[in-house]
Amino acid sequence: MRPAIVICFISLFALTECSFKASNNSDQINLLPMYGRTTKSQAQLDADNEFLHQCDSIFKDRKIASKHYIQSGWHYFYANNLDISMKRFNQAWLLDSTNAEAYWGFGNLLGRQQKFQESIEYFERSVQLNPNISNIWLCMAISYGQLFYQTKDETQLNKAIECSKKAIAINPKNTQAYSQLTADYTYFLQKDSARKYLDITDKLDPNAINPEVRKLLNE
Repeated sequence: MRPAIVICFISLFALTECSFKASNNSDQINLLPMYGRTTKSQAQLDADNEFLHQCDSIFKDRKIASKHYIQSGWHYFYANNLDISMKRFNQAWLLDSTNAEAYWGFGNLLGRQQKFQESIEYFERSVQLNPNISNIWLCMAISYGQLFYQTKDETQLNKAIECSKKAIAINPKNTQAYSQLTADYTYFLQKDSARKYLDITDKLDPNAINPEVRKLLNE
């Protein structure tokens, strides 16, 4: 797992390797999480089997192979090559559908597409498989925060806060989670909690707070 924070999209809410040639139709489903959960053609199934057979000849087992493709998925994600990133996360999922990071990657990529509700589905799958990765909870908090920003539905805001707190419970030094909580609480009339988390964030990294959030708290 990449040690740095995996942020899938700019938070407006916070102020705001085996290789294979594929057909055009295969390329379309390759760019959707879990291959679009569609029924594959025989040609696509044959390509999958060829991929799995090659991986079996290279890696000790498919879980190890899946981790390899997860690392590749993050590499392309950070390089902003999102199409290749999705293909690699799909390959990781094909190798091991119980790999929590595959669903995390899907959620991040959907967040980049501003499909926040869809992204939450994949973050939830991810934490069901591994509830102990702080940054998955943080990414889910950001998606809920984005939904609140769009809808002003406080239910989404409360869920964002809950997820951020879970991220902190797992990793009390998760600076971005404290920063997210600070942003979350700026939308309440009582700003005491926002200032509390602002102080904690500043002690960890004063550059982690969006200047606009700091401005709101000082108004």
